[in-house]
Amino acid sequence: MRALRLSAVCILSAALISGLLWAREGSSGYKREESEMATPKRTAKAVFAGGCFWCVEADFKKVEGVIDVVSGYTGGDEANPTYDQVSSGQTGHVEAVEVLYDPDRISYSELLDVFWRHVDPTDAGGQFVDRGPQYRTAVFYLDEEQKRLAEESKETLSRSGRFDEPIVTPILEAKTFYPAEDYHQDYYKTHGMRYKFYRMNSGRDAFLEKTWCGESPREASDKAGECAVRTSEEALRKRLTPLQYEVTQEEGTEPPFKNKYWDNKREGIYVDVVSGEPLFSSRDKYDSGTGWPSFTRPLEPENLVEREDRKLFSVRTEVRSREADSHLGHVFEDGPAPTGLRYCMNSAAMRFIPKEDLEKEGYGRYLSLFEE
Repeated sequence: MRALRLSAVCILSAALISGLLWAREGSSGYKREESEMATPKRTAKAVFAGGCFWCVEADFKKVEGVIDVVSGYTGGDEANPTYDQVSSGQTGHVEAVEVLYDPDRISYSELLDVFWRHVDPTDAGGQFVDRGPQYRTAVFYLDEEQKRLAEESKETLSRSGRFDEPIVTPILEAKTFYPAEDYHQDYYKTHGMRYKFYRMNSGRDAFLEKTWCGESPREASDKAGECAVRTSEEALRKRLTPLQYEVTQEEGTEPPFKNKYWDNKREGIYVDVVSGEPLFSSRDKYDSGTGWPSFTRPLEPENLVEREDRKLFSVRTEVRSREADSHLGHVFEDGPAPTGLRYCMNSAAMRFIPKEDLEKEGYGRYLSLFEE
């Protein structure tokens, strides 16, 4: 549960919070990591409020073209507010994020799309389990162009019929943005278990899945087709082939040399067959002689989860996808340079997207991998 909010408004049912009353922690000694991206020629800022800033920060940091995201407070008149002051709901501030982005790689309109797809814009009383004015949604514009685009975006969403209730998220002129305490920055990384538990029980992801994931495998947050929550068993059985279901959901293994991608030599990327989250690139694929598609490293390491597997009377390292929790295969330490690893995957757990289809499939950010 979210430790700092247990005494304020983030109260779940007794069944969820029993045994989970963590003591408040001090500063994490946080120091922001330098971006691995090349320094852009120009940058721009955007400010959004979407409830819990831990979640909003984590969601925006996954977006291609976003350079940095800072959690903080804005919208009120109290100078240099503290978390305790804001969480009391008396300062007029909301939890918000300041997004630094490269406008040559992502537009403000695209950031607005990301924002709308990660909040409940019909809720004027907070967001999900977090209740109170300090958790309300808002788009804070920094200039007239941002104001125009935000208002147009809101109107488009209102006309779409996506929500039964009116869109109540206000478009407001930005006030001073105050960065939150170091403890709150990158919380999803520095306090991963607590963050995951909070998010899982907050109701956010369940709402997003119901609202957006049922319509399309694409997900605007990173333009790469990720659904936030695992699809239901019934829906999966209808969508997947029997072999795909056996491999991804029942930890099956397909026959060697008799699967779709073991000898595929086309350029492109491999994504999870259930969720569409990017997994591997053809640039890292090699012939391991095993009869299964093998890779030296993942395309997006954060999209993989490794678990100890003691089946078959041996200890192996199972590899699963993070969002869909699909069984993908295993990783072994007998691969070639530069990693010395062999990610031995099942073709049935993946879908291959050739480089010429990356843009239309929503994975255009990976085109640069195949440029000469």
